[in-house]
Amino acid sequence: MKTTKKTRMSAEPVRAQSGPQEEFLRSPARLAFYGGAAGGGKSYACLLEPLYHIDNPEFEAVIFRRLYRQIMAPGGLQRRAEEIYPQVGGRFNKSELKWTFPSGATVRLAHMQYEADVESWKGAEIALIEVDEVTEMSEYQFFYLFSRNRSVSGVQPYMRGYCNPDPDSWVKVLLAPWVDRTWPAEDRARSGEIRWFVRRDDVIQWVDRNEPGAISLTFIFANLFDNKKLLQVNPEYEYGLDALPDYERRRLKLGDWDARPSGSKFKREWFTTYFDAPPGDIEKRIRFWDKAATAKKAKHSRRNGPDYTAGVLIGRRSEGCHPRYVVLDAIWEQLDPGGVENLIRSTAVQDGPDAAIRIEQEPGASGKSDIFNYVSRVLEGYDAQGVPASGSKELRADAFSAQCKIGNVGLVRAWWNAGYLNFLLAFPDEAVHDDVVDATSGAFNALVGKDEGGGMLLLTIENEDDDGHSFYDSWF
Repeated sequence: MKTTKKTRMSAEPVRAQSGPQEEFLRSPARLAFYGGAAGGGKSYACLLEPLYHIDNPEFEAVIFRRLYRQIMAPGGLQRRAEEIYPQVGGRFNKSELKWTFPSGATVRLAHMQYEADVESWKGAEIALIEVDEVTEMSEYQFFYLFSRNRSVSGVQPYMRGYCNPDPDSWVKVLLAPWVDRTWPAEDRARSGEIRWFVRRDDVIQWVDRNEPGAISLTFIFANLFDNKKLLQVNPEYEYGLDALPDYERRRLKLGDWDARPSGSKFKREWFTTYFDAPPGDIEKRIRFWDKAATAKKAKHSRRNGPDYTAGVLIGRRSEGCHPRYVVLDAIWEQLDPGGVENLIRSTAVQDGPDAAIRIEQEPGASGKSDIFNYVSRVLEGYDAQGVPASGSKELRADAFSAQCKIGNVGLVRAWWNAGYLNFLLAFPDEAVHDDVVDATSGAFNALVGKDEGGGMLLLTIENEDDDGHSFYDSWF
């Protein structure tokens, strides 16, 4: 159990501010993240955390930032450490970037600019690992460091991360129950609530606390208004945040993890019409699926995680209605192949038999075989077809973008609206995941007959007989 931080050389105790900062420093979670907005006292909390253990001569902590200059710059970690650590007997060795306390306990400041830099930490055993501005570190770097989070000092190993919102970061995926508005409302996590996860094949899976290998995790939100000391010393700080571009202000002042600038293909101001329920004059509906975990390999980077399986349902209203097109529903999830099939089938049941279903068909025989599986088995009884992709993603999005620009597209008001628009606004300039855009383009183009196969679906799959001779099976 943590103990109260002690002072030795200061008349005024070194202590956390009451509120989120104090709550964070008391968290028992193995992994805890703090911040989510500017001015919440992240760096100060980062430097206070090791002080729980400085009477333990075996204790070692390392605080990481991505770049060396971020450590040593004015207002950086080292400058802040100089305000705190000498008060409790800390002595700084500049050549090693290391603070040593009277007991022998140490806090080292380190940088990790490249993924290859993890090699220098092989074999390390670090009781406390902290990462300041963790969104600047790759997922690979972070979880490699997690493997170094071990100790024989008597301190139970733990990690701490400090961050501002980044809608494209792997951190948002990890903290989804706390920060992602597309997370189911009934399962959202409160600030400071502890959840448990396992990470398998680079995918986060939320589990019960008794699951073998489960890791405890929490996120505690703090912003400028929780930092009373900063407001007293620098009340103009808020004005600086207000002067930022709107999307940056929403990120840094309000802690909005979905805020993005308007992109070159879609702009936020084009979406002004919302329906509280699907209009009664819809004459045709099509849902298009872009799958990530079946015929398509789950391509992903260490920073951004696996692709989504995305399904977007668009309706066309009767002639003369404005807007003519309505985005009725949008889904995006990271699932294994079995989960993808279940999602597509259950969504078809929810949409009803009058909603046509189109699925992006990958090239080659494997793509045809995959579509045949869906048409003949998963979606039996539904109007389902495969649609081969043609042209670039940007070209396929042009027709839908043109309708959005003239205000001819509305949305049904729902929980997914903000996340859905963020995917569109990021495309193509800042797009990390374009699956939702692909599903949208596919649904719209099929709806207006641009990419729809029409008629019966013919599948031809190459097989081999017992003697090794090829033959072809075809199905309509």
